[in-house]
Amino acid sequence: MNTPPTFADLGLSAPVLEALSRKGFEEPTPIQALVIPALLAAECDLIGQAQTGTGKTAAFALPLIEKLTPGAGGVQALVLAPTRELAVQVCEEISSLRGTKAFSVAPVYGGQSYTEQFRRFKQGVDILVGTPGRILDHLERGTLKLDKLKYLILDEADEMLDMGFSEDIETLLEQVNPDRRMLLFSATMPDRIRVIANKHMKNPKTLTVKATTLTIELTEQIYFEVNEGDKFESLCRILDLEEDFFGMVFCRTKIQTDELAHKLADRGYGSEALHGDLTQGQREQVLKKFKNKRINVLCATDVAARGIDVEGLTHVINFSLPQDPEAYVHRIGRTGRAGKEGTAVTFITPIEYRKLAFIERVSKARIRKERVPGISEIINLKKSRLMGKITEAIGADVKPAVGELAHELLEGREAEAVLAAVLQQYVADEFDESTYAPIRDLFDRPKRERTEFGGTTGFPGAPYGAPGFNRAAPPPRFEGQRPFDDNGPGPRGKARLFIAMGRQDGLSPKKLVELLESQGGVPGRFVDDAAVMEDFSFVTVPFRDAERLIHAFRTQGQQGKPLIKLARPEDGQTSGGNTGGAPFKKPYSPKPFAARGSKPWERK
Repeated sequence: MNTPPTFADLGLSAPVLEALSRKGFEEPTPIQALVIPALLAAECDLIGQAQTGTGKTAAFALPLIEKLTPGAGGVQALVLAPTRELAVQVCEEISSLRGTKAFSVAPVYGGQSYTEQFRRFKQGVDILVGTPGRILDHLERGTLKLDKLKYLILDEADEMLDMGFSEDIETLLEQVNPDRRMLLFSATMPDRIRVIANKHMKNPKTLTVKATTLTIELTEQIYFEVNEGDKFESLCRILDLEEDFFGMVFCRTKIQTDELAHKLADRGYGSEALHGDLTQGQREQVLKKFKNKRINVLCATDVAARGIDVEGLTHVINFSLPQDPEAYVHRIGRTGRAGKEGTAVTFITPIEYRKLAFIERVSKARIRKERVPGISEIINLKKSRLMGKITEAIGADVKPAVGELAHELLEGREAEAVLAAVLQQYVADEFDESTYAPIRDLFDRPKRERTEFGGTTGFPGAPYGAPGFNRAAPPPRFEGQRPFDDNGPGPRGKARLFIAMGRQDGLSPKKLVELLESQGGVPGRFVDDAAVMEDFSFVTVPFRDAERLIHAFRTQGQQGKPLIKLARPEDGQTSGGNTGGAPFKKPYSPKPFAARGSKPWERK
């Protein structure tokens, strides 16, 4: 059996080996083991083909650090990256590997101050990392010279071409020092890349990592089949199931990304959105929070997430199914890196099963079906965790002030009553089952049989729209389903309510929640997605609270009409969670409460 090589075996010097040791790198990845000795020994152009996340940056950065001389004059190496985020990450990675060598490394990308870039060029840059558009801009302005360039590296070349940088790259390659060595790294090798290689590279040597060594082997892949309206609740249960969740949630659109991040934040999770409508400053701020783990859930679109490489992701969640197998592999490859295991979770609706089967077949991945954990399972797990932490803490040292407080609390009281009061005060909401909405259980249906084409055979009782749907079969029921659940337009387990009051009545989202709490007896923490329009509003509440509110306000509207009722599509909003958009029809326009002499939230 062959012994895997060490970094010392690759011909790296002692200072570089020391820098690698400080970063915790123990042995090279397959692409590093191929590229590093080739770059150190030979003077030919190189093509490296390997999946994103396999250590390509260090593969070209370490030889550059070994072969270049700091402060030799002019830009000696140029690294082109497809996105601003990747440019910054590559720059940081090179800086962390340079050890005692005083290389000047700088990122250059659109959205960054020109003044700052001019200043860096004037000071001198040895290794420049940038996006094609901004580098070409500086070349055309005459503010950047590449006549002394020794190395030109195209990182994630397939991504750059997919993003429309083909012409920029061609123009740029014609303006750099013709004697430079060229290195091209890509996860795939489409014909467009081969055309560039044949035109601009000199007898390139191709080094390829076999597919069997790609990072998805370290990623556990599972999927949950749920109703579209149950995805959010299912996601929350997965987040609660994992104690140390740190991951990315991929959505299909910018709007969905924003809405999901806001709903998660409202639910108490550390979540923010990353999409193309954010400014560069906002993107950098969100990424910094995520990398520093000030938030643990990053909701992103595929375009916005290109080039982002965050270490230590435990999960990648496909909230929306990706468009193709390549996108699926690219997404889930962000976890399960550097020898660490990760989990990829995909939510699909019943009618998307064939698409998932296609992705599974083409990507040669086996995606295991699992059941969304039940409410009782989540609650029991939380209890078990708390019991474990308290049990572990019993034998630990206690600060004097805490010990004194405990003694005072127990004096003259039953220990069990004191402990119950403490738990009630600080963790009761964690074990409140009503904070979870019921979801459709699709797991116990008859199993599909895979066909030779990767699809599935039909089965009786499938959800509407799925292959083999049986119209005679009764619709599936929901946990704790109420009589009006079948017609309710809100998310499953909750109801969307229409309130015949709005801004013209002096109402605001805060006052609306206070009204429902004071007059309807519904705790504010159970009121979600409050949207206040000009003369009407919407909220989402659990079924049991919806019935209570409808009963409490049944005669307080204009002309004896209900002030609160179940929302319908004609009310201007068709589903819970949608707080934006202009209403297109309203059933009636009540007079402002102020005109009748009092407001509900001011009543005693």
